[in-house]
Amino acid sequence: MSRPLPTAGRYALRVASLVVALGVWQALTGLDIDLWLRFSQFPTVTDVAHAFADRLAGPDYWTDLTDSLTRILSGFLLAAVLGVATGVLVARSRLAEDLLGPVLEVVRPIPAIALVPVAILLFPSNEQGIVFITFTAAYFPVLVSTRHAVRALTPVWEEAVLTMGGGRWRILGSVVLPGALPGIFGGLSVGIGVSWICVISAEMISGQYGVGYRTWQDYTVVDYPGVFVGMVTIGVLGWLTSTAVELLGRRLTRWLPRTSYDTGARRPRAVRAVASARVPKSAAPAAKTKEARDEHLV
Repeated sequence: MSRPLPTAGRYALRVASLVVALGVWQALTGLDIDLWLRFSQFPTVTDVAHAFADRLAGPDYWTDLTDSLTRILSGFLLAAVLGVATGVLVARSRLAEDLLGPVLEVVRPIPAIALVPVAILLFPSNEQGIVFITFTAAYFPVLVSTRHAVRALTPVWEEAVLTMGGGRWRILGSVVLPGALPGIFGGLSVGIGVSWICVISAEMISGQYGVGYRTWQDYTVVDYPGVFVGMVTIGVLGWLTSTAVELLGRRLTRWLPRTSYDTGARRPRAVRAVASARVPKSAAPAAKTKEARDEHLV
């Protein structure tokens, strides 16, 4: 079993993997290698870096960034609230499951990007339609994960609260929501990623400004370094928002047991702590013998 790397070593390894990937990209595109894939058609890393620097110096890039983030956060927060509420309701109420379940299961397989014509017809502005697409994309992952997390809770906890005189709201606040938090944040993490995919597609079709809109415009004018600037921006923004959701989930579920590895040993720190806390059977007689000897000396 390999020894775990220290935290600094892990971050260095991650940075090194990105550097190697960029180096391979630069080598394949700079040497115009055409084996089966046509890397000669790709812009090099230096071309994308120059285009990125030019975009950062202008105001349009930051306007696009602000618009896309506003659309994502608006739709995602709305989906988080309604998705969790609907998931808990469907999981806890048979009447709600019978009324809402069939409609939700029919709509859920429809790709959010396929709802762009519906959004155009329903909403008076493209901005509201894009937020609706983002909301729809994140809503169903949150709903499904919340529903499964609530149904997976052991009934012993609920029975314990009922025995102590707690009501439905007490059960909801002290058992259902805390117990389902890990599953809820799993759905939120998936939902934020799907939201980025759909908001970019929606901006390409019916947007005005935004990272997706700018990426599509660069493609239409055959500005491939600009296209890659948009792709890198989307990837970084998606990674940052997903990381923020995961960090928030870890902070709110600090009461969960986690295994943290120490850098100096192969066994988890928690396991070593438990092992060190155990007292061997032979230790008790030895302690009693030492106690008797001390009393005899007194």
